[in-house]
Amino acid sequence: MFKKFKIPDATIGRLSMYSRYLWEADEKGKNTVSSHDIAQATGVTPAQVRKDLAYFGEFGTRGVGYNSKELYNYIMKILGLDKRWSIAIVGAGNLGRALSQYKGFQQRGFDIACIFDNDPKKIGKKIANIDIYSLDLLEEKVKELNIVLGIIAVPAPAAQDVADKLVNAGIRGIINFAPVNITVKQNIFVRRVDLAAQLEYLTYYLEESR
Repeated sequence: MFKKFKIPDATIGRLSMYSRYLWEADEKGKNTVSSHDIAQATGVTPAQVRKDLAYFGEFGTRGVGYNSKELYNYIMKILGLDKRWSIAIVGAGNLGRALSQYKGFQQRGFDIACIFDNDPKKIGKKIANIDIYSLDLLEEKVKELNIVLGIIAVPAPAAQDVADKLVNAGIRGIINFAPVNITVKQNIFVRRVDLAAQLEYLTYYLEESR
């Protein structure tokens, strides 16, 4: 049983990085790794690795390290990736098309179940063998395909309306790629991915380093 107190978002992000390193280590036949190995591969400190893992219990053996496969499996369970998750993408434009063809989702346990759009020219077609449906069928398909996660890949003016439709259909978690904030009920989890903002972080630090 995992501890119930609030875990920092940054820790969850680092666990994802740790899991990827541990998978690679196990694939390469490296059965045991240290906090220093994990830290060096993921750009943090050994102390940070130990602190992040300590939120969830005690791992490894002092002076020996961690069993790569066991720690990988445990972190995947923490992240909810010991099972598969069905996802709906709303928006069959360039971004939606790119996301639907991204192989990394499937490798990490995420299955794109269907895509939704309001363009009659796209409805009824497929992207990467994934059906494109009318947004009017959202609630029906969410229930039929047991979808709990949604990705918003529509222009900013349409994002809030799409978010409302996703929540009303029963979606519990949303990734928002639209460059605008959306408002949802408290029990719905939302993560916003603003690519322009990430570039602005880079330009800020590039300017600071001159």
